[in-house]
Amino acid sequence: MADRATLPLGDAVASAPAGRLMRMATYASVAVGLVLIAVKLLAWLGTGSVALLSSLIDSTLDAAASILNLVAVRQALVPADRQHRFGHAKAEPLAGLAQSAFIAGSGLLLIAEAIKRLVDPQPVTHGLGGVAVMVFSILLTILLVWFQKIVVARTGSLAINADFLHYTSDLMMNAGVIVALLLSSLFDVPLLDPLFALAIAGFILYSASRIAWQSFNLLMDRELPDSDRQRIKDICASYPQVRNVHDLRTRSAGLQCFIQLHLELDGEMSLRQAHAVSDTVEAAIRAAFPAADVIIHEDPAGIDEPRPVFK
Repeated sequence: MADRATLPLGDAVASAPAGRLMRMATYASVAVGLVLIAVKLLAWLGTGSVALLSSLIDSTLDAAASILNLVAVRQALVPADRQHRFGHAKAEPLAGLAQSAFIAGSGLLLIAEAIKRLVDPQPVTHGLGGVAVMVFSILLTILLVWFQKIVVARTGSLAINADFLHYTSDLMMNAGVIVALLLSSLFDVPLLDPLFALAIAGFILYSASRIAWQSFNLLMDRELPDSDRQRIKDICASYPQVRNVHDLRTRSAGLQCFIQLHLELDGEMSLRQAHAVSDTVEAAIRAAFPAADVIIHEDPAGIDEPRPVFK
């Protein structure tokens, strides 16, 4: 079997353990979302709590977003083809934008429902039964986010990270719902329920904005972090034949990153020698950034030519 570094980039990504982990994470999030919808629906029908309704709405949209995520991840892992030479990884940030819209929509719906309950407070009934459901939800969600955290650490997947963020927000939401149910039931203060719902809605909107911003940066081909760019320059500078590096350009898309740069070499070096140096540097960069697509252009050192300057 060919070594991963020699496979076409799309094939390398699709066949990697990272791809399998990403698929497993999407299946797990959809399954958890559907279970949470069922138990929270029963709990809300029994309690009438708007805070619990907020959690039900969020879980419903979470499940829809997770299904979208499943489709996007499967598409992102499709190997590059004749019409998509850079692969299909942009499906991930597109799904991230859609997820942020889902999540923001749930926050706005929750705000509207909470305001109605502030104007016309309603008592919470069977609060302890709702608490039991929320404790179950928390335990199940903890297992999911633990697995998602592992997957994000190993793959850097934006789509799985978006799922991780909104299920992490679910943990905080569920804890808030438990507090609202207990206080409203034990102390008979109906206003606490919608007030907690408003606080939860604010956190939901914040989570949506984070996901949207990350997705936007990937779609706009934002550069890799400065630490990664400096690491690339340091790798190039570690070879004595390399006089300088310029026009370093980087971007990422899903599991893939793309690195382009110009190496300045001795102008008297033969083309064969320059090619050998370039190949060596490229191999070192690929070792530091697995699955990277690296393009290197060799320039003779000392040539004065116009170069773009970025602020």
